[in-house]
Amino acid sequence: MTSSDPASARDPGSYRPSAAIKQLQARAQLLDFTRAYFRSRGLWEVETPLLSHDIVVDAYLEPFTTRADTSADCRPAAPESELFLQTSPEFGMKRLLASGAKNIFQITRSFRRGEIGPLHNPEFTILEWYQVGATYRDAMTFVEEFVSAFFDEARRVAGLNRPKPIAGLPRPFPRSTYDELFVGVLGTSVLQKNAAELARLTQQHGISPPPGLAHDDVDGWLNLLLALKVEPQLVRRPAIFIYDYPAGQSALARVRPDACPVAERFELYLSGIEICNGYQELTDPVELRKRIAVQQALRRREGSRPLPAESRLLAAMEAGLPECSGVALGFDRLLMAAVAATTLAEVMAFPFDRA
Repeated sequence: MTSSDPASARDPGSYRPSAAIKQLQARAQLLDFTRAYFRSRGLWEVETPLLSHDIVVDAYLEPFTTRADTSADCRPAAPESELFLQTSPEFGMKRLLASGAKNIFQITRSFRRGEIGPLHNPEFTILEWYQVGATYRDAMTFVEEFVSAFFDEARRVAGLNRPKPIAGLPRPFPRSTYDELFVGVLGTSVLQKNAAELARLTQQHGISPPPGLAHDDVDGWLNLLLALKVEPQLVRRPAIFIYDYPAGQSALARVRPDACPVAERFELYLSGIEICNGYQELTDPVELRKRIAVQQALRRREGSRPLPAESRLLAAMEAGLPECSGVALGFDRLLMAAVAATTLAEVMAFPFDRA
C-alpha cells in the first residue's frame, strides 16, 4: 500500500488484521477440528472450482463476474467466456454426487456482491456437505451434534484467553415449523394467506412496507414480517431450528405436496443469527428448469441481469442425482457465535474494508 493510497492516509494501521492474532490462531484450530469431525463421521473432503461457467440463479444473490483469458497473447476474451465466482459450492458438489460420490464436505470461500455489514462480507468461508440417503430431518440432528461439539471445542480453545467463560448450547435444540413460529409470535398462521391478507397483517402490526415491495409479492410480505417481527424474538433463543418453509421459498429444496405445500428446508438460528440452511435436495431436472425460469423473471422485475439458465448441474440431474440432504453453513458466523464475538471482523483477518 503506497502513501498515496487513500486508505493508507486515512488509517496508517489498516495493514493490520481486524481480528486479534490469538483469535486467528483459535480459528485455525477450529478449522482443523471441523475437518477432523466430518472425517470421523464418514464424510470426505472435496474441492470444486471457485471460478466457473455455471452459477446458481437466485433473484437475490448477485455474483461477482470476470472474463476468461486463455490465449497466449492475452487477447480480449469472447463474450461467452464470462465466469462467475461461486456464491456457494453447491453446483460442483452435486455434480460429484451425480457421479457416484456419497457423503462429502467442503470448506471453501464463497462470494456475494453487495453483502457488507457486521454479519456480512462479500468473501466468506462456507462449510457445505451432502449425505446420500439422509433426510433433512437427519441433517438437523447432524447439525445439532456438530454445532454443539464445535461450541465445546471453542470453549476449550478460545475460552482460555477470555475474561468470561463462553456459554455452551442447551440441548436438544428446539424445532419449530415456519408456520408455528408465526403463530407463536403474531398469533396467526401465514402459510395459506395471500399477499393482500399479509399486507393487512403487516399494517396491523404497525409496519410500513418499503417502496419497492410489490403488492402481489407473497414471499416479500412474509420476509418483511419475518425480519421485523419474528427474527427479533429469536435473539432470546440460544438455538432454534425453523423448518418446512413456504413452497415459494424452496430454492433448491424439494417441495412436499401437502394440503398446503411446504419446502423441506430448515435454518438454524443462534441467538437470532442465521447460521445455516439445509434442504431435502431437489432431484428433478424438470422442476429445476421451472424454478430457474421463475428466478430469472424475478431478477428482471428487480432490474437485475439474467444469469445463464443452462448449467452442468442440469446435465448432472438429468443423469440422476441421488436422494440426499444438503447443508450450507456460514463458518465465520458459527465461529463468531461460538467465541461470543459480535461482528465478523472479530474472527477474520482482513474483511472487505481491509482487503
